[in-house]
Amino acid sequence: MKFYESSKIRNIVILGHGGSGKTNLTEAILYTNKLTNRISKPNDKINMTTSLNLIPVEWNNYKYNFIDTPGYFDFYGEVVSAMKATSGAIIVVDATTDIEVGTDKALEITDENNTPRFIFVNKIDSEKADYDKVLEQLRERYGKKIAPFHIPMGTDNEFRGFINVVDLFAREYNGSECITVDIPEDMKEQIQPIREMLLESVAESDEELLDKYFSGEEFTSEEIHKGLKKGIISGDIIPVICGSTCKNIGIHTLLDMISQYMPSIEDNSGYRDDNSFSGLVFKTFVDPFIGKISLVKINKGRIKSDTDIYNLNRNCKERVSHIYTMRNNQSIEIDKAEAGDIVAFTKLTETQTGDTLSINNSDELSEEIKFPKPQIYLAIEAVNKGEEEKISIGLSKIIEEDPSLELVRNIETKQILVGGQGEIQINYVKEKLKEKFGVEVRLEDPKVPYRETIKAKSDVQGKHKKQSGGHGQYGDVKMIFEPCDEEFIFEEKIFGGSVPKQYIPAVEKGIKECLESGVLGGFRVTNIKATLYDGSYHDVDSSEMAFKIAASIAFKKGMEMSKPVLLEPIMKLRIVVPEEYMGDVIGDINKRRGRILGMEPIGKGKQVIYAQAPQAETFKYAIDLRSMTQAKGYFDIEFERYEEVPANLSNKILATLKK
Repeated sequence: MKFYESSKIRNIVILGHGGSGKTNLTEAILYTNKLTNRISKPNDKINMTTSLNLIPVEWNNYKYNFIDTPGYFDFYGEVVSAMKATSGAIIVVDATTDIEVGTDKALEITDENNTPRFIFVNKIDSEKADYDKVLEQLRERYGKKIAPFHIPMGTDNEFRGFINVVDLFAREYNGSECITVDIPEDMKEQIQPIREMLLESVAESDEELLDKYFSGEEFTSEEIHKGLKKGIISGDIIPVICGSTCKNIGIHTLLDMISQYMPSIEDNSGYRDDNSFSGLVFKTFVDPFIGKISLVKINKGRIKSDTDIYNLNRNCKERVSHIYTMRNNQSIEIDKAEAGDIVAFTKLTETQTGDTLSINNSDELSEEIKFPKPQIYLAIEAVNKGEEEKISIGLSKIIEEDPSLELVRNIETKQILVGGQGEIQINYVKEKLKEKFGVEVRLEDPKVPYRETIKAKSDVQGKHKKQSGGHGQYGDVKMIFEPCDEEFIFEEKIFGGSVPKQYIPAVEKGIKECLESGVLGGFRVTNIKATLYDGSYHDVDSSEMAFKIAASIAFKKGMEMSKPVLLEPIMKLRIVVPEEYMGDVIGDINKRRGRILGMEPIGKGKQVIYAQAPQAETFKYAIDLRSMTQAKGYFDIEFERYEEVPANLSNKILATLKK
């Protein structure tokens, strides 16, 4: 692949709902560029996309770096990574269904990132396709921003091409290429209302054009193209085009439009090129043969092979021996690359996703990649004993590739938890551990880290006396146990040396060790004050160990006599949902023993619900919220405090534990 200057490079992310045809579109692009000899058909089995995929192609002396992304929300972290590397988007929409939630999410994330986008309405060759309905639904959501460029020619199996309402010509696909043809006579009446929608969008992009539009003057072809490009780059115009990926219709036009309307890095208002290389690592792969592969978007300057660079995040040097581009996991070596391009570096030992690489060690850091927080956690454990270390190594490699995953070692429940966006993502981790690292694991629901405390005061004696020939063991303590606000307080009020000072630390240590396992269910004990006020000792038989044992006897008695209760973690939730689902979501929180703290609108028909709920009721909340809101709701969750478990539930929990 030859060297391309910044002005000739376009980086495009492909977004859309799962099953809309994103991966099929990349196949059609490769087929059109004669880089593959077939395109999958609708009945072919296509594996679910779980990771972003870089697909560089050359088209009319331009280089396009396409990044295909997963459509399933469990792998949303891949979309976040891809957005950091691209300056344009193609949103693939299925013409056979209503607008799906994946389309809405794609439009939202491109809005948030101010990313210019095209909408490619796919599957026009299907008998269920309804292009007019798709346009209508898009206009309902985005108003005059939606600018239809195409009218399909033919329906169902007869779909053969489209009319371009921008430049008023028709194109047909003849099996190998798109050819320009005359507009069919019977379709000329359909053009005007669609073209009117387009011109309305062009007028909205510029004050002068708006005045001209309202005064009834016609736009010149140059004004239309200039207005379209300006509006597309600013996000005020979203072109809608149509086609069929499996029949390769519309792909040539799509490729032509990218160089015509999508921005290069030089179109970025904040861009400055001072020849000093700087780039962002937006994705890491771990290849079993090559090792670590870092995908890098070059933000400025240029880079050649055999160059020393700095990792600004980790304050270390790295060596770029070779530069590659990647296509379908195959590496293609190149000599050099410059700003705007996407390249792959191998064997950068310290570098991770999100790091900034630069020639200059005092350069600025790139903007952080903010991955979505985990929505669900599952416990992971080895099927075969003794493979825990294998699991640990495997998980660290998998999380290096996908930083939207999180690994948590819960000391209290003694579980390893994997957090992700959904069950599909975490099940994929399980499959990868077996496939790549040869270790079988099972997934379990997390255990709740309950705690125990006391609600009353008790005064008890703990006495340990044992005689077994020679020296015996003797320790005797009198203690008061009572509730307190702090996690643990130990106090001694010994008078007259009833317990010698050298044994008091042993008493405190004995109590601290007992705090790890309470009397109800063996859970950690908290919010308790222990006061040592009296006791007795033996000159010969007393020892630190004897007083530790005496303290543990006193602890058990004291807990049992002080009305022990079970505590559960209470979580704080911030739930974002469309307004139409508010009633269902609030009702569901109430069923989970939760409480609503407040609500506030955040625009675009969405509300934030602030709530609290017991952790035991939130482990599968991600699945239920997705179901309730048709995958349009999401939430953040964090620990708030511990609270007493209601008596009826406490009895059930303890009864289950005893079984």
